[in-house]
Amino acid sequence: MFRRRMTEFMNALTCPAELIIVNDGSADGTLKLLADWATDEARVKVLSLARNFGHQAAVTAGLDAATGDAIVIMDADLQDPPEVVREMIVQYRAGYDVVYGQRAGREGESAMKKLTAWGFYRFMRTFIHKDLPADAGDFRLVSRTCLDALKTMRETHRFLRGMVAWVGFAQTAVRFKRPARAAGETKYPLKKMLRFAWQAAVSFSPAPLRLSLALGVVVAIVGLCIGLWALVAGLVRWHVEPGWASLMVVLCLLGGAILISNGILGSYVGRIFEESKGRPLYVVSYTANLDKPAAPRSADV
Repeated sequence: MFRRRMTEFMNALTCPAELIIVNDGSADGTLKLLADWATDEARVKVLSLARNFGHQAAVTAGLDAATGDAIVIMDADLQDPPEVVREMIVQYRAGYDVVYGQRAGREGESAMKKLTAWGFYRFMRTFIHKDLPADAGDFRLVSRTCLDALKTMRETHRFLRGMVAWVGFAQTAVRFKRPARAAGETKYPLKKMLRFAWQAAVSFSPAPLRLSLALGVVVAIVGLCIGLWALVAGLVRWHVEPGWASLMVVLCLLGGAILISNGILGSYVGRIFEESKGRPLYVVSYTANLDKPAAPRSADV
């Protein structure tokens, strides 16, 4: 279905286009199907990674290989409808460097999925990155100028939709209703979504470090309140076990605060360690048609 939809879409475009498909280390027969498609169609270019490097690294690999003046990022499950790209191109021609798809509805997803997605974007905009567009994933068009700026950012832990917002340029939205997946299952269960949210938070803001400072202040205030309570209890001769309750409460609060702060600090130190290695973001094992020049610079999908 993806091949048919994309072929129809590219044939209907009034500008030249190429399709760069990144195979992120799949273990099924996907690569053979892609290679056959590339053999039949020179506009289709395949880039296969040596293993699964993750969604953000795979998208980065596609962006690195793109040659057009306008580049569109989209997933192959057809939840990013190709037809929306036409509206993006209209906005691009109107002068926008970034045109992102903003979801007006989400079909085929559970209430929990919708709730967590809604909460994620509001949390990020409030505490981490106020310029991050709400309800917008990686489905977007970026200009060559914006992509060139984006490619200078080679950090290991990547949050591309935040990186695109950070580089700036003129940006606008195209609203669309996100359809259900054409096939397969989501690769982002709740656990992975939470991990992605944490990565986004620590990659773009020191807010978690400030949170640990605030936690320390709260613990200090609670400890002070417990001390005052113990003093008052002694003055009015309330019956309390001498020292035990206040000591245990303070120890638990301080121990919890220290462990939480160390964990947050460790996340940042771990990212510094990963960046210091200087490893490539991905490793390519197979390509098809990438050595062939595309049609005159236009759109990459």
